Amino acid sequence: MTDKLSPAQRLIKAQAKAEILTEALPWIKTFSGATIVIKYGGNAMISPELQQTFADDISFLRFAGIRPIVVHGGGPQISTMLDRLGIESEFVAGQRVTSDEAIDVIRMVLSGQVNRSIVSRINEHGSAAVGLSGEDGDLLLATPASVEVDGELTSLGRVGNITSVNTQLLHDLLDSGRVPVVCSIAAELGTSGDNPLNINADLAAAAIAREMQADKFIMLTDVPGLYADWPDTDSLISEITPAELREMLPKLDSGMIPKMTAALDAVDAGVKQVHVVDGRTAHSVLLEVFTDLGIGTLIADVKPAKGGTND
Repeated sequence: MTDKLSPAQRLIKAQAKAEILTEALPWIKTFSGATIVIKYGGNAMISPELQQTFADDISFLRFAGIRPIVVHGGGPQISTMLDRLGIESEFVAGQRVTSDEAIDVIRMVLSGQVNRSIVSRINEHGSAAVGLSGEDGDLLLATPASVEVDGELTSLGRVGNITSVNTQLLHDLLDSGRVPVVCSIAAELGTSGDNPLNINADLAAAAIAREMQADKFIMLTDVPGLYADWPDTDSLISEITPAELREMLPKLDSGMIPKMTAALDAVDAGVKQVHVVDGRTAHSVLLEVFTDLGIGTLIADVKPAKGGTND
């Protein structure tokens, strides 16, 4: 297609691009060499266009000198496959109850389908991405989880709570210029053989951010951020302290509780900035990291200065 813009129009367009790059410069300087954990999930994984913009964002981070780690779930894909196979899904406290039958399907979908797709898209910009299951190299070890419902502990089946993260494996990959792409399946601690556990992807990403002492933890969701009074869309919270979030936690929608619990776990462990961002917005990762605008909800004790950190 022939460019029909006049020379003056082309100049204006080029200047606009230059302004965007200039705005990104202090953030690139600040975060060069930083470790950023990105939890990828929800509808951002369904749209082919959003899949590609996410992969482009991750590649941009790497070429900007940042060390990204992608941790993903695959709830929509898992639900589709379980429905196709006639396996019922039940959610308790925002987590999927996982039977012995379901865990094999979940592992197949996450490791064999979703992970491969993400890695392939990122690697369109070079062979940097490396797909991993939490079972690989004992990257994620976990114990069976239960949750409290109406004052009673309820088993979630083959669902786990992470007890350890093999940070050396992740550091080795990052140091060699790789992008780890981790699916949220763990090996069961203290067992031998084939004993996978399904891990809530928000909690898996938070555990990795915590143990890696990440500089930033970004959680992509299907909403613009955290609301003070859902479903009132005018109550979106742009910034909140951990203490304020902890007070709100019991009142949140059940689907948001694991995400906010994950955010608090990360901040409490020393991760400086946790961002809850709408993954349905194209290039949401770049908008959060490299622009003055900022989107979604920031969870931190102190608001970062422009082009700076919370140090």
